[in-house]
Amino acid sequence: MSLRPRGAYATALLSTALAVCLGQAVAAQDLRLWTTEEQPERLARQEQLAADFEEASGISVAVIPVTESDLGTRATAAFAAGDLPDVIYHTLQYALPWAEAGLLDTEAATEVVEDLGKDTFAPGALEMAAFDGGVASVPVDGWTQMILYRKDLFEEKGLEPPTTYAAVTKAVEALSNPPEMYGFVAATKVDDNFMSQVLEHVFLANGVSPVGPDGLQPLDEKKTVEVLNFYKTIADASPPGDLYWKQSREVYFAGDAAMIIWSPFILDELAGLRDSAPPTMTDDPTSAELASKTGIVTNFAGPSNPDGAAWAEMNMFGITVDAGIDNAIDFVKFSMNEGYMNTLAIAPEGKFPIRRGTAEEPTKFSDGWAKLDVGVDRKAPLGDLYSADMIDEIVGGLDVAQRWGVEDGQLALASQIVNTQIINRYVREFIDGQRSAEDTVAVMNEELAKVQ
Repeated sequence: MSLRPRGAYATALLSTALAVCLGQAVAAQDLRLWTTEEQPERLARQEQLAADFEEASGISVAVIPVTESDLGTRATAAFAAGDLPDVIYHTLQYALPWAEAGLLDTEAATEVVEDLGKDTFAPGALEMAAFDGGVASVPVDGWTQMILYRKDLFEEKGLEPPTTYAAVTKAVEALSNPPEMYGFVAATKVDDNFMSQVLEHVFLANGVSPVGPDGLQPLDEKKTVEVLNFYKTIADASPPGDLYWKQSREVYFAGDAAMIIWSPFILDELAGLRDSAPPTMTDDPTSAELASKTGIVTNFAGPSNPDGAAWAEMNMFGITVDAGIDNAIDFVKFSMNEGYMNTLAIAPEGKFPIRRGTAEEPTKFSDGWAKLDVGVDRKAPLGDLYSADMIDEIVGGLDVAQRWGVEDGQLALASQIVNTQIINRYVREFIDGQRSAEDTVAVMNEELAKVQ
């Protein structure tokens, strides 16, 4: 437990000490946790975590659900009123803006990471959380976009796993036979966020970003032409129409696609555990046959970026400047250690362990996570549904996790660019044959330069 003053807290701590000297009883304050995980089952998990912490520490925690779309405005209003909760469970997009605005106690978050051991956290996650020599918030859990592929068909044709543009292209050529089998199901619906996520994944794989340390930067022509030509290859191997997550999942589940890009929230459905989205490749909607024939790739590489990248989303514990600082630190440490399985159990299929284990047991939490039940209408541990090497691939994506703008402190600008859907629109026009790849890069750069 830390007792040292931190800047803005020095006055408050001094006042508390004075009250003690005057013989006044100073009651310990309960902690408040804001969380966007507001579904009843997920709230129950967090309330159990709070109860376990209270039993261990004597400190109670009020778990307060906040609708994700309201989180930014509520936090800003609470900050202005000096009434922030002690801890906020939030997504990556808020970390740097809140840290720069002074809403977060980044020293406290850094202390948590250092006390738990930096080496026990996924390095990619720590890089995404980096701020002023430490971290803005404590990385808790995350997920990476994945290429799902028919491992059985790849093995039959002697194909390498689709870890690169070249490997995907070769597999498309070998496996495409529409309408019985589509080589890929690419996202092509311009106004759907799914296309934005898939495209960012493909751009990151080749080391292309519209932002840099100084803000907007022109897309590199050579690298972007490679991206465009690759995306046209997978789009041409896809079913016709405006495709997004729904068709992607349906075509793959029917056994009619060799590859798709999806989030890990597909993993329980793929194994026949959710009646509302069953695999239809067999007559048994509860069958795990398709799951057994599926392989997963998280780190994906283009020709100009052989190290590759994995597009990631991440959740974090932010300790605020209005927190009861030492109790908040203790709660976050508990949630990332003794209570970490309960934290991940909120939704294991989409909450990969960013903290893999402890110094003494390096794989303690990743091993425990694989044993957590997933599913809706039926339950089973991921480790029973998928092989150990696939579990390692799923978790390992966080080692190379990336997003546009994070490394350069430009996530807000990158998010603004994504929201314009400029890149979606011109990529779609290119794959529809409206202009050359070089001309498409030029017009995208012209339009991106106008983003403020």
